[in-house]
Amino acid sequence: MANKTTAEKLATIQKGYALDGATIELGAAIIDGELHKNAPVRLPLAMMNRHGLVAGATGTGKTVTLHMMAEQLSTAGVPVFLADIKGDLSGLATAATGSAKLTARTEGIGQAWQGKTFPVEFLALGGDGNGVPVRATVSSFGPILLSRIMELNDTQESSLQLVFYFADKNGLELIDLKDLRAVIQFLTSAKGKDQLEELGGLSKATAGVILRELVNLEAQGLEKFFGEPEFDTAELLRTAPDGRGVITCLELPTLQTKPMLFSTFLMWLLADLFEDLPEAGDLDKPKLVFFLDEAHLLFNGASKAFLEAIITTVRLIRSKGVGIFFVTQTPKDVPADVLGQLANRVQHALRAFTPEDAKALKATVSTFPVSDYDLEETLTSAGIGEAVVTVMNDRGAPTPVALTRLRAPESVMGPSDDALVRSTVAGSALLPKYGTAVDNHSAYEKLTGKAAAPTGPAVPGGPPVPGSGGAADVDAEARRIEEEILGRSSSRPAPSRNTVPRTPAGVPRSSRPESGGGMMDDLGGALGGALGGGLKSMARSIGTQLGRELLRGVFGTSSRRRRR
Repeated sequence: MANKTTAEKLATIQKGYALDGATIELGAAIIDGELHKNAPVRLPLAMMNRHGLVAGATGTGKTVTLHMMAEQLSTAGVPVFLADIKGDLSGLATAATGSAKLTARTEGIGQAWQGKTFPVEFLALGGDGNGVPVRATVSSFGPILLSRIMELNDTQESSLQLVFYFADKNGLELIDLKDLRAVIQFLTSAKGKDQLEELGGLSKATAGVILRELVNLEAQGLEKFFGEPEFDTAELLRTAPDGRGVITCLELPTLQTKPMLFSTFLMWLLADLFEDLPEAGDLDKPKLVFFLDEAHLLFNGASKAFLEAIITTVRLIRSKGVGIFFVTQTPKDVPADVLGQLANRVQHALRAFTPEDAKALKATVSTFPVSDYDLEETLTSAGIGEAVVTVMNDRGAPTPVALTRLRAPESVMGPSDDALVRSTVAGSALLPKYGTAVDNHSAYEKLTGKAAAPTGPAVPGGPPVPGSGGAADVDAEARRIEEEILGRSSSRPAPSRNTVPRTPAGVPRSSRPESGGGMMDDLGGALGGALGGGLKSMARSIGTQLGRELLRGVFGTSSRRRRR
């Protein structure tokens, strides 16, 4: 390292970042204390689904880096998801204005800067904020993620999975928290004694603990998040009419009081996408890029099942065209099995004020390739808006480490005016779908005999209610499962929703006939036809098992589209 001249170091970086194809421009390299705008540092767009890490101490510019990358992804036609922790990212909807200081910075790195606005969609968890309300049903959220929110131990988590199994098996739709509470209360009552014994591993004491934790969630106001209409994660994949990717900005004004809900909700979004997106292989650009801010919240105190599910998702969602960037203070915040999947690194400055800081600094340096920089010194002396970068090049190899002065965003680096945010939400195409909460007939009503709350008709264009689609939904599900299992197009005709009669409202699935047109019978018939008439009985048994497996994914989640 000491024997190389500045010119040789410059040539190494120029060669390392001479990339083919579309790129995200990160900035210009700083070598031996000098900025070189003829040494641009880039990230190949096609490699953004190899995931990444944006790290650094508080105040070093991580949020601005997300902002700048999101702008360029949108321009390239790639949808982006951002969690707006501090409220600063709403500025993407407002064009920035120039200044002498900004001009000096952008000219110094060779950036042709121009103030711009970007297509932004504002969301809010359960309507907790100005954005379009985002809700999920308890059933789709699943037992593993729900256990994470309630901070259950492994035994209690396993017991909750049994409760979900009982509800699934008996046609008890778990839409909101009162549905789950009603199922647990039924199992612990005299009427549910026999069913509780059949579940085996669920003790009354454990059920009581889970019930108390549900009450705590309701006391914290989380019942607003669970319900219908459920948010369809396909909304995150939209592009604007001009071809730019829509930037979905999730408002989190009360993150400090509900950090576990925030981090777990983000994994629900990813899990739902993971289960529903088809395999895509290597693409010219990703279908979606997720930026998961405050990533340490995902892993603090996480159960083994939750960590394994995260690792599996990170490993496999790449092939579905989704990139994930974890944003946190140090790489130590991310488990080694996850960190090993993060090929793109943007490391802002670190502090070394304490022995623990010094230890974290050494650990961070050890994760970088050998370079021409003294990384311990570089990472403690880098300025705001500067970062040490190494990414995966278009040939799948790591680029040279480069201290980089990062590009400036072209929209406002701060919050947009509240009136602009409110008007954007009011004009959103998502508001008619998700703006009004509905309370449909589900487990609570079935077990208590009470009518659903009078919330009025569902918003026109909203998602169908699980279990209310009757034969049309059953046929559609049978077609989908047949195609997935047999690996070919279904031979059965697509049903017309305008001509197929619906099942009367309020009839539990468990009270419907078990044969004669049911989804599993249809699946069994399809498999029987493929394997031969003599194997039809066996095929039905296999179909039942496969159908149950398809109901819940890697996090124990159940997709809205898979439940249709």
